[in-house]
Amino acid sequence: MLSLYRRHRPRSFDDVVGQEHIVRTLRNAIELGKVHHAYLFVGSRGTGKTSMAKLLACALNAEGGPRADFAADDPNCRAIATGTSLDVVEMDAASNNSVDDIRELRENVALQPMGGASRVYILDEAHMLTTSAWNAFLKTLEEPPAHVVFVLATTEAHKVPATIVDRCHRFDFHRPSLEQLAGVLRRVAAEEEIEVPDAAVGMIARAATGSFRDALGTLEQLVTYGGNRVELADVLEVLGVADAELVLEAAESLADHDSKAALLCIDRLAASGRDLTQFIRDLAVHFRHLFVTQTLGEVPETFSVTAEHTDRIAAQADRISQGELLRAIDLLAGALGAVKDGSDARIQLELALTKAVRPDVDVSVGAMAFRLEQLEARVAELGGSARPPERGDAGAGRAPASAPDPAPAAPRPVAAEAPPSRHLDVSPVPVTSANGAGSPAPASEPPPPPSTAAAVLAAPAVAQPHPEAAPHPAEAPSPALDLSALRTLWPAVIDAIRAENAMVGALLGEARPTALGEEGLTVAFPPSAGFSKRKAEANRGMVQDNLRRLTGRGLTLRFELGEVPAESDLPSPAAPVLSEDELLERLKQEFGAREIFDDDTPARED
Repeated sequence: MLSLYRRHRPRSFDDVVGQEHIVRTLRNAIELGKVHHAYLFVGSRGTGKTSMAKLLACALNAEGGPRADFAADDPNCRAIATGTSLDVVEMDAASNNSVDDIRELRENVALQPMGGASRVYILDEAHMLTTSAWNAFLKTLEEPPAHVVFVLATTEAHKVPATIVDRCHRFDFHRPSLEQLAGVLRRVAAEEEIEVPDAAVGMIARAATGSFRDALGTLEQLVTYGGNRVELADVLEVLGVADAELVLEAAESLADHDSKAALLCIDRLAASGRDLTQFIRDLAVHFRHLFVTQTLGEVPETFSVTAEHTDRIAAQADRISQGELLRAIDLLAGALGAVKDGSDARIQLELALTKAVRPDVDVSVGAMAFRLEQLEARVAELGGSARPPERGDAGAGRAPASAPDPAPAAPRPVAAEAPPSRHLDVSPVPVTSANGAGSPAPASEPPPPPSTAAAVLAAPAVAQPHPEAAPHPAEAPSPALDLSALRTLWPAVIDAIRAENAMVGALLGEARPTALGEEGLTVAFPPSAGFSKRKAEANRGMVQDNLRRLTGRGLTLRFELGEVPAESDLPSPAAPVLSEDELLERLKQEFGAREIFDDDTPARED
């Protein structure tokens, strides 16, 4: 018994749904006698490429000559529809893709039609042909006999050689809309006497994702499951809405930053017996849906199965930031890579989801950058709510311009036998006016107490260098990079590489930087780690990128086999011990500080 999608294929050009541009062009070509000798049908699966090729064959072999309005009951057309016509040859290029298959086709091309006016060769999945097969087919495709028409159908047009595409008329098949899919489902259900509620029709159409074949296949599966009366509960069960509920729960744990809820969701998933690796893919797709929803401002129709899912997707898109979504997608992609390398799927899913939900437990460089970004955003929000007074404002803590100068403070008595105490003043240098006179703030005027945001934003200002001592930004020397610093950073480099490729990171864990010179950085592996060295050389670009990201320097790498220093033998960078005078001198040079003694009295301005 034929399946639904085969029984209800279009029997004429009038039955085609969603491809009006192709139908019009083919109709005109047939009526004007300008049918090309080769066509290339491009489109996703289930959009009607093979059905359109058979309709073209029926029109070319109809009784009375080629005609666009052929009768479906015509004997030739009926034979083509059932696959018994000798004038229409369907060839699966996925399994018949060798040079010998194309040579056999070239020999049969010369045969005359048996019952119609043309011989039509339909090559499905044409992109699967090998390069040698394409080369053998090229001349025949360019100059076939007058009675031959080739139709190449493919889902991946970029794999078809340009020399083949140039010799064909290309037609791109569009994905049908939800309304078009629902209309086909209702028509087929009416012809098959199947009772389907409108809600179920909409759910089936969404789940088909633009494929007529998938929609009719799902309808047939539902009929097999529950009979000719399709219930909404049956549709939810067959379409796997329970899986969608687990995906939504995992996303809710990310929105709530609840690691306990995330682990419980994974536990229910494992208990249900569903594929964990597929769940990782589905969760990554759902996060991508949330990101697209945030960008578009609405939920696309194809992103959800029911109206309830649409509302929950919209709510989650409002609660989760784009930075969190992108980071979660990246973590899930890394989990998939680790699973392919042999790691346990549940462990990788738990690690990825926990790191996404709780960035504070992730010690990677990417997580630290994400936490820093979140901190900056919070500080910016606080700064917007508690803005410090502008320079020109006469707010609290600032004396008006017309106020008289306060009297100088009385000098503090100092004991004669005690030496003068030394203090360090790192207050900002007074701004000099245009006439050269300084305008320092009065010494007796206390600074205003900064708000929380202002204090956070103004804290780095204390460490600003003196204007006269600070070098020009273009002349600032780059930080020195030595072998000791590289050895200290090497574990962080390995962690970054392990996050990108777990196997390469594990192999590099037994290597150590041993030399740094003009020719670059030398990394040594133990004498018995020849495989690890070859693997590192094959991934040299990855190691260089992570080194550049952490050090800011582009280094040429050289890998060798040799003695690797132990961790205890590596020199640890020791901070230099400065004397009091050296420390004071360094503070004066770097921060513009000046030394103050207790017996110094402020000079009175006349």
